[in-house]
Amino acid sequence: MVSEVLSGLLVKILESKGKTRDFVLREFDKKLFRAIVENNPKRRPRRVQEYKYFMLMSMLWSVLRNIDRGIISHEYLKRAVQTLVNGALLGNKEQEDANRKFKEQYGTAPPAFVVISPTMACNLHCKGCYAASHSGARFNLSYSIVKRILQEIHDFWGARFAVISGGEPMMYKSDGKTILDIFNEFSDMFFLMYTNGTLIDEEKARRMAALGNITPAISVEGYEKETDERRGKGVYKKVLQAFENLRKYGVPFGVSITATRHNAELLIEPEFYDFYFDEQGISYMWIFQYMPIGRGIDTQLMPTPEQRLKMLERWEVCLKEERRFVADFWNSGIVSDGCIAYGRPGGYLYIDWNGNIMPCVFVPYYVDNIKEIFAAGKTINDALFSEFFKKGREWQLRYGYEYGAQPGNWFMPCSIRDHYDNFKRHIASMVKPEDENAKVALEDPSYHKAMVEYDEKYKKLSEKLWREKILKN
Repeated sequence: MVSEVLSGLLVKILESKGKTRDFVLREFDKKLFRAIVENNPKRRPRRVQEYKYFMLMSMLWSVLRNIDRGIISHEYLKRAVQTLVNGALLGNKEQEDANRKFKEQYGTAPPAFVVISPTMACNLHCKGCYAASHSGARFNLSYSIVKRILQEIHDFWGARFAVISGGEPMMYKSDGKTILDIFNEFSDMFFLMYTNGTLIDEEKARRMAALGNITPAISVEGYEKETDERRGKGVYKKVLQAFENLRKYGVPFGVSITATRHNAELLIEPEFYDFYFDEQGISYMWIFQYMPIGRGIDTQLMPTPEQRLKMLERWEVCLKEERRFVADFWNSGIVSDGCIAYGRPGGYLYIDWNGNIMPCVFVPYYVDNIKEIFAAGKTINDALFSEFFKKGREWQLRYGYEYGAQPGNWFMPCSIRDHYDNFKRHIASMVKPEDENAKVALEDPSYHKAMVEYDEKYKKLSEKLWREKILKN
């Protein structure tokens, strides 16, 4: 009932203007605060719930600003209300039924979405790429496999949201079809696509606008200097052209940034957010703190523990004061109740171009392969109950995901990035590495030592902050 009321108000906000919108927005704000913070259905610390409230309101405000600027089209908005608002965010009876059936069969709620990298191919060759992608890669999931994955999560989980990564998704081709054909096939789902943006010409932007169920998150490393240094000379200018094409056709878009020791200070500056949100018209920003996996593993590239705390402070300002939708992985773990990998209820799993099923994009280890599962007459649900995934979810519960439990330090939410020793000793037994880079990382004692030392340093810095700022209140 609450979700239906919120859904109705949200639709009115998006479709109205002026004083009418202001009135409805105030009502929505009050009801959202009551539902998340005051009612607090999962009995989380109040401060945890406040972060969630600010996150959702910042998402709404970021979209409203761009609607008022005329860079999100009304045609796109009408479709997005059905796919993103009523589907992915608030749900409907069909989704509730699927969720209930899953829980009756398996004793737990299903994940909310998948991340799929349908191709390893990429037209760039970025330093330290987590996927080690390149233009010569020929690894692809067939269109029929991608379609079946999405159909199963749609029907079995009630999922209406999926993330497409890569490689470069705009290079995906199978059976004469492209990634845009996937979006068209599943018109009642909403898709977030990570892309380098260099292939989004006017025609692609026009098609995205017509579909109304896709938003591209375009990769940058900072400004032109930082982006071209990692991605190649001239890439940044192509990114700005992609921004222009998307604005022209009214498609909301965001940016995705890999935070490293070298650009972390840039991500603390207010001017950086002014440029992308105010000047370029992004609707959201994803920040992924560098995880040393993939091509060119380098533990020294991670933002320092001190930089990470500064980034946490900056993220709070974005949400609470500037009302900009920014998600910082892993500083934002508090709004997701910690780690969302391993097919956790409301979380996700990752499937790469070979069909390997992994807990997360940044956990390059697997037990099952989706192509083998389908060939054996099984479904994606079977992959959720491998010992690997179950051990990951058991750790999540112990670390505070269990209802009513006092959470562990969700400023350190990641099972592999922030708790590497525990991951290697208790979760990652009997796993297979995605590639040679992942194998080297798992077997290298110096890598293990560097990751553990980093975790211990950040724990000393963040533990007191977590207890005083979140638990004490």
